[in-house]
Amino acid sequence: MASSSSGLTFKLHPLVIVNISDHYTRVKSQAHPAHVSNNGAVTSPSPPPPSPRVFGCVIGIQRGRTVEIFNSFELLYDPSTDSLDRAFLEKKQELYKKVFPNFYILGWYSTGSDAQESDMQIHKALMDINESPVYVLLNPAISHAQKDLPVTIYESELHVIDGIPQLIFVRSSYTIETVEAERISVDHVAHLKPSDGGSAATQLAAHLTGIHSAIKMLNSRIRVLHHYLLAMQKGEIPYDNSLLRQVSSLLRRLPAIESGKFQDDFLMEYNDTLLITYLAMITNCSSTVNEVVDKLNVAYDRHSRRGGRTAFI
Repeated sequence: MASSSSGLTFKLHPLVIVNISDHYTRVKSQAHPAHVSNNGAVTSPSPPPPSPRVFGCVIGIQRGRTVEIFNSFELLYDPSTDSLDRAFLEKKQELYKKVFPNFYILGWYSTGSDAQESDMQIHKALMDINESPVYVLLNPAISHAQKDLPVTIYESELHVIDGIPQLIFVRSSYTIETVEAERISVDHVAHLKPSDGGSAATQLAAHLTGIHSAIKMLNSRIRVLHHYLLAMQKGEIPYDNSLLRQVSSLLRRLPAIESGKFQDDFLMEYNDTLLITYLAMITNCSSTVNEVVDKLNVAYDRHSRRGGRTAFI
């Protein structure tokens, strides 16, 4: 299959992969329910029928030549007509537009090992929403030998084949883009456990381990410089002007914490953290108040049953 020549840069967030995998797992478990034998053992029907495909839309933002896919939602597929439920699609689009006003439908997703001929019909049907939709394909088959993510992003291009212009799928490269909240969520979903030998079990664990090691090494080197400067200030060791100039030059190369962008990002993260803490406190207080009200109602009912009518002044 040909590669894309559009020059677009795709950034895929892990939430999309988790959503597609969850959608496929739920549909597969409903289509192939396990059976319980007389002795209590869980068995599966034999032979299992082929797993159904799942379909949905991917949403995100396109800034110039950069397409960033943030989220996705499920769609209803009619196998008899090989089409999607447009009424359901428009309803979901309206609901998501209220929650995420800056997100737009960038394309759609499905599952399978490769793009099929019927996929082009669905692709063309979505061109009235997005004139150049993207197609995200997740291969649910697990291959332990494969280290890359089983996700492929396709674009559609018009090629002339045998003198006839035809719309075909072409592969596009992509990168995984994550934020701190997504790393925490994926880490919680995956339940990371170190494998034998101390190596990381997943790519996310390896990424976080590398960041931890880099921060630890940077901290140790800064500590050495700090102790050296303190000893030089106390007169325990002679002054070295060339070293002091190197340290001063190194400090001037790190203006990140003094920039306006850093302050804005820091305040945004700080405010988000305070908001989450505030919401958690409100939730706990509401739960406590509900428990007190329930206990008061129970006590009042018991008092009413014992003393009959109660006169209020």
